[in-house]
Amino acid sequence: MSNQKAAINGAKWTTTATVITTILSFSQLAIIARVLDPAIFGLVSICSLVLNFFHIFANLGFTNSIISKQESDRRILSTIFYSSIVLGLVMGGLIFFSSGLVVAYYKEPRLDYVIKISALSFPMIYTSQIYWNLLQKELKFKILAVIDVICGLINIIVTIILAYNGFQELAIIYSQLLFTAVRTILYIVLGRKLFTPMLYFKLNDIKDHLRFGIYHLGEGILGFVNTNLENIVIGKFIGVKELGLYTIAYQLAVFPIYKLNPIIMQVSYPIMAKMKDNEGLKRAYLKIVDFITCCNFPLLAGLFVTSSSLVVLIYGSDFQDSAPLVKVILFVSFMACITAPVSSVALSKNKPNIMFYMNLISLVVKIPTLYFMAKAFGLMGIVYGYVFTSLVEMIILFFVMDSLVGSFFDLFLKNIVKPIAFAGIMVLVLLGYQHFVGDKGLIHIIIQVCLGGLVYIGLILKYKLSIREIMDLRKSL
Repeated sequence: MSNQKAAINGAKWTTTATVITTILSFSQLAIIARVLDPAIFGLVSICSLVLNFFHIFANLGFTNSIISKQESDRRILSTIFYSSIVLGLVMGGLIFFSSGLVVAYYKEPRLDYVIKISALSFPMIYTSQIYWNLLQKELKFKILAVIDVICGLINIIVTIILAYNGFQELAIIYSQLLFTAVRTILYIVLGRKLFTPMLYFKLNDIKDHLRFGIYHLGEGILGFVNTNLENIVIGKFIGVKELGLYTIAYQLAVFPIYKLNPIIMQVSYPIMAKMKDNEGLKRAYLKIVDFITCCNFPLLAGLFVTSSSLVVLIYGSDFQDSAPLVKVILFVSFMACITAPVSSVALSKNKPNIMFYMNLISLVVKIPTLYFMAKAFGLMGIVYGYVFTSLVEMIILFFVMDSLVGSFFDLFLKNIVKPIAFAGIMVLVLLGYQHFVGDKGLIHIIIQVCLGGLVYIGLILKYKLSIREIMDLRKSL
């Protein structure tokens, strides 16, 4: 199968799974938000913060090195497998015994048992990680898609049942634990055809992977702090309830890019890893950005216009203070659409150190910015600081991309100007509808979604993508 056909096939399966799991998770959040207090979401957000930090160490960065190096040596994979199991047990133990420190930092006693229960998932995650790596490396996107859908269904059913039976924050924690257990079993069962571990363990054999992973691991740690610094500051200095409001706003504002972008990156990275020429990588980057912006910009623009009504409609009046946060965070999402593929280009050229230094620079800018903005303007100041630092990061990434593949900015601007213009026209039409007709209630939301979609699609068909091109693409699928 050619790279293009593999990409199209992978995109179909991954997109289908992502659409289904997005609908499921979005529905789950909308349902339990009417049962659980905002403070519970803040509590779970802090727990997720701790877990996500330790998850960075999964496979010591082997996830991308296995794909980048197209590793298939059974002895090396066996060494990685056993290293991961040991690492999972160590990390699970560290999380379990660090719960007291987290409780002391946030002054929230309930975090103790929440974190200790969640720590049980880590041995499972680390054991199955290599099978996920190999399934992705071999472009087995259908298998990964089916697993995601099955686990997503289990997660939403269990969470809703437990939430309505008074389990509070444990409704989310228990369902996540079951989700991890089922996914681990499926990864191992369906991935064993690609790899069965042998009784072999020699760390010296994986030194190249370790060398690759050191920078990737460092980038992951810095990236984690960079991404979650707002949560750390809000939870500590402003309050758990405010963190819950921010969590809801963040999830709504970034859900299009954190659902669609991973589809593109998951499918494109294993293929880009096979490319080594600058022109090929440049074309791949521009095509990915073009696709991501065309799909995401109308969603983000629509969210910007309708967020005030949408937040109350979906989550209830307890979360209405999240709406102003959504409008600002959306600008971070706009920039993330443009910068997301840069990391794949850097990894494809075996240069994880570039993203490490990128995150380091970004963090140096972000820490003082968020501190002073929080002091001056509170919660909204943190959000504005987040936008400013994202802008700085985007500018630096443009220079990084130029150093990796050569001059690209002129072509980039030609690609992006139409999606921006089309999204702007759509916003003006929707604002006109709200002014002259109305914006409150489900009916007005549905009409605005349909109206915005018609305007944007009409502009795309008129000025960017003809019906003939769409039909040719459909035949290729």
